[in-house]
Amino acid sequence: MTQVFDEVDGRRLRREQNREAVLDALVDLFREGDYQPSSNTIAERAGLSPRSLFRYFDDVDDLHRAAIDRQLAAARPLLDVGVGSDAPTAVKIERLVESRLRLFDTIGPAARAARVCAPSHEAVATQLREARAYLRERLCRLFAPELNRDGPTLLPALDALCSFETHELLRFDQGLSRAKTVTALTSALTALLAQTDRYLK
Repeated sequence: MTQVFDEVDGRRLRREQNREAVLDALVDLFREGDYQPSSNTIAERAGLSPRSLFRYFDDVDDLHRAAIDRQLAAARPLLDVGVGSDAPTAVKIERLVESRLRLFDTIGPAARAARVCAPSHEAVATQLREARAYLRERLCRLFAPELNRDGPTLLPALDALCSFETHELLRFDQGLSRAKTVTALTSALTALLAQTDRYLK
């Protein structure tokens, strides 16, 4: 009986190791800029046969979702800004900008992959919508006092400024350094939130 349990545990361990190897391979390919690699490419990088790849995942959709979800889950601790909604607005802006840049620097490959894959992978599209909603909700909580009066007006602009897309635009399309990106975002958020009566009182 012990031998049977050992064999079952061994198979389960190998399955988990192979599954992790596939995810590691796909994440590595994301980092290299290959956001939609073929199953053959993923299998080769993971050291598995292409036929065995989908013993561990239902389909390509499931594989991409799992890889992106793992990257996002690992990065979630980076979202902690270290202050509450009762902190001065200027302090919240400073902490938020630094937190979002740390997050986006970390999840960049997976976030780009999600945006490339979303149009053709519904599970990834859903995952992307949920991630955006989660980040938006955190903004709502952090800036609750500032949003109390002008939430419907301010929140969409606040959300856009703090998005991954804005980060990509500033860092790569406009070629700003990290320091200049911090300055640009801080200035924009300060100007936006200056509309509230409570700002920098």
